[in-house]
Amino acid sequence: GETGSGKGVIAQYIHDSSPEHDQPFVHVNCTALPASLIESELFGHEKGAFTDAKITREGLFEMADGGTIFLDEIGDLDLPLQAKLLSVIEKGLIRKVGATKERTVRMRVLAATNKDLKAMVNQGTFREDLLFRINAFHIQIPNLRSRDDDALLIAQTMLEQLRTEYGLPPASLSKDAQTAILNHPWPGNVRELFNSVQRAAMLAPEPLITSSDLAIQFEESAQHQAKPNEKGIRFNFDT
Repeated sequence: GETGSGKGVIAQYIHDSSPEHDQPFVHVNCTALPASLIESELFGHEKGAFTDAKITREGLFEMADGGTIFLDEIGDLDLPLQAKLLSVIEKGLIRKVGATKERTVRMRVLAATNKDLKAMVNQGTFREDLLFRINAFHIQIPNLRSRDDDALLIAQTMLEQLRTEYGLPPASLSKDAQTAILNHPWPGNVRELFNSVQRAAMLAPEPLITSSDLAIQFEESAQHQAKPNEKGIRFNFDT
């Protein structure tokens, strides 16, 4: 699914609905991990394994043992690390950086990406065997602009959550705000929508939020106009 479409929410829901819901859920942002430290972060390291390894450290795979590990943006892992990840998934064995022995881990592995992994396989930047291994069950998260009036329902839910979390007075969306939300292409998907609603809830001078409070661009760019397989419905509450 696209960036911001809610892949992490789905992953958390899968874990929470599983028999292991009381076990760890470890979210790994593969993009945010420094290339020089990613192996240590995932597998852990022994004291003295490298210059700054002053203590033995547990890795993220160990932390997820018995529960779920969510590898977010797995397409950003480099090829050598992909090979080690394949070994973990197939055999359930990990070895800390600097260690001589392996240990067994058991966990649910969820992976997400906003890239075309099949195309990356053809380009030689993603391992085909790893793709086959992680693609046991595939879920496509639709972008927000192809989901009819979901954006409005989500925005209204967000307003209520923000009111509860921050103790804000009740707020509602004006007709022009509703029209703006439904007509905006939301290239940043749910994440962009949340930022817009949160900003409006915090700064709007009146409890009735208007389109200007949302501070979104009303017109679609050519890049984000509805594709042929997406529903290009446009709404106007004043007609």
